[in-house]
Amino acid sequence: MDAAERSRKWVAAWLLTGVGMTVIQIALGGITRLTGSGLSITEWDVITGALPPLNQQQWMQEFDKYRQTPQYHLLNFDFTLSDFKYIFFWEWFHRLWARSIGLVFAVGFVFFLVKKYFQKEMIRPLLALFFLGALQGAIGWIMVASGLTGDAVYVKPTRLALHFVFALGLLCYTYWFALQLLVPRSSTIQNGKLRKWNITILLILLLQLLYGALMAGHKAATAAPTWPTINGQWIPDHLLKEESFLLNLVDNTVWIHFVHRGIAYLLLLLVIIWSLRLKHITASPLLQKVKWAPLAIVSVQVLLGIITVISSTGIVPGHWGMFEWMAQLHQLTGMLLLLSLVTTLYMIKAEG
Repeated sequence: MDAAERSRKWVAAWLLTGVGMTVIQIALGGITRLTGSGLSITEWDVITGALPPLNQQQWMQEFDKYRQTPQYHLLNFDFTLSDFKYIFFWEWFHRLWARSIGLVFAVGFVFFLVKKYFQKEMIRPLLALFFLGALQGAIGWIMVASGLTGDAVYVKPTRLALHFVFALGLLCYTYWFALQLLVPRSSTIQNGKLRKWNITILLILLLQLLYGALMAGHKAATAAPTWPTINGQWIPDHLLKEESFLLNLVDNTVWIHFVHRGIAYLLLLLVIIWSLRLKHITASPLLQKVKWAPLAIVSVQVLLGIITVISSTGIVPGHWGMFEWMAQLHQLTGMLLLLSLVTTLYMIKAEG
């Protein structure tokens, strides 16, 4: 292994560490949402906010700030300091992990720069990576701020969805960058038709993940906790109850629930067809290993989605139960499905 190849592998390992930490960060975001913790910290102190309150006086100061929020007045007015500490922990840990990701990337960047491991073609993607990371942090605060004014009890679902989609974009960008450094061209194939299928499925999946975030933001699982029908109907009433069609797309829980289910079935069908087409091609050993992953993951994803919806009848505020576990696993498999499709997209090149 020559020096250039060694440096590429070290940089790729660093990027994959970031990918793993980002997956954990998105999962922590899901826990923060499911525990209702996202509005417990009312300020964005990048440096000083890294430490939690260290004594009773500091805890009371943070609790007093929270007691000025609409969420406290309208929803959690009976909270004790102990209740507040619980939700504070998850939001604080979510932010701490984000800081840790930034630190890992900053320290790694300086280390590899000093060691001269960066090759010329790596610089521009690295700068884009840091920009996307900073943008994601800013979007996160804009999301939190949307729940601290007026009569808001939670953050705005559209901003939650934006935060989630940008996090997935950052995840995929980092992962793609690592694949460029790790996977040799000999492990890829050329097949324009299969690549178009791959891109189509990825775009539909991104729409599905966007609607998954809207489901979470609106707590829309409880709008129809039945399966296979939606409250006894295949095509439910009130799909267009909002005056504006655009409002139905992002605010109507029945519409959101219906679309999220429908896209899930469409994705399952498309991945089955695509996987059967992949079966009959001559693939590299690496592609042979990963080509069935999307089908396996999407099957589990649909099953978890069904269980999540059905178990939503057992939601108990302030209690982590079956619904929360299923919702969290559902989100995790969604990320794994996305990464598996990015992997196959990288390995199936366009012809020409």
